[in-house]
Amino acid sequence: MWVKVCGIRDQPAAIALANLPAGDRPDAVGLNFYPGSRRCVDRDVAERIVAALGEVIEPVGLFVNAALELVVSRQRDLGLPTLQLHGDETPGFLAELRAACPGVRLLKAVRVDETGLDELAGYLEMCRAVDAVPDACLVDARVEGKFGGTGQSPPWPLLAREYRTADWPPLLLAGGLEPGNVGRAVREVSPAGVDTAGGVENDDGGKDLEAVVQFVRNARDAATDRREEPHD
Repeated sequence: MWVKVCGIRDQPAAIALANLPAGDRPDAVGLNFYPGSRRCVDRDVAERIVAALGEVIEPVGLFVNAALELVVSRQRDLGLPTLQLHGDETPGFLAELRAACPGVRLLKAVRVDETGLDELAGYLEMCRAVDAVPDACLVDARVEGKFGGTGQSPPWPLLAREYRTADWPPLLLAGGLEPGNVGRAVREVSPAGVDTAGGVENDDGGKDLEAVVQFVRNARDAATDRREEPHD
């Protein structure tokens, strides 16, 4: 179970996360470069965060409809192993980014509601046509006019029924996840990973270390429980 905590905004938070015991710390943290987000960080802050994470936590650069040149620049400057595209980026954009940043893992955020997954299916077909299928799909709730960070959840039962796990990239579940519901989400949807931001924040927007630890534990415990369930 891959666990990501998004929206790390300062070096002390990164140091605190990196110093957690291996079983309690997330696998990855998100560095938000979207100017429209309250969690946005600039290049210099991001550089200090990446240095603090060392080799124990993976930094993920998050972009929303950013220019290719900016994404490539941030990736190269910071040595980011993974990029998360959270806007309306086209399959052609993914292809260009793959060519410019070979070997970098690409996560594509997709917004889903009760209307179903036909739009996602069509998008992935177009990605295949240009040899740019993302390495994983991060599924968030569809909220009109928003790119994410709403605290709302996508329809879990629909994802459990209709996400084509055998044919599509691994599913990373986001949207409204917090320590109290992530275990149920993992058991119901069986994602390859989970992502949270606001679900582990204090009132001032900083990360609550105890909440992060509980989120990580609950997600991994639920994933272990699923693996151990008997199957017909």
